[in-house]
Amino acid sequence: MKDFLIKYRIKIIFTSIGAIVGIGYWHFVGCSSGTCPITSHWYTMGGYGTVMGWLVGDLIKKK
Repeated sequence: MKDFLIKYRIKIIFTSIGAIVGIGYWHFVGCSSGTCPITSHWYTMGGYGTVMGWLVGDLIKKK
C-alpha cells in the first residue's frame, strides 16, 4: 500500500484538490435555477472536479 501511495501521490493530491474545488465551485457559483446539468448538484460537480484533477495530475506526473 505504501508503494502505491508513493507511486501515485501526485495523482492522488490533484484528484483530491479537484474534488474540493468542484464542490467549492458548486457551493459558491453553482446554478440557482437547477437547470444546469453539471453545476446544479454537488455530486456531479464534485465528480467533474475529481476527473479534471486526475487529468491534470496525469499531465504533470514525472516520467
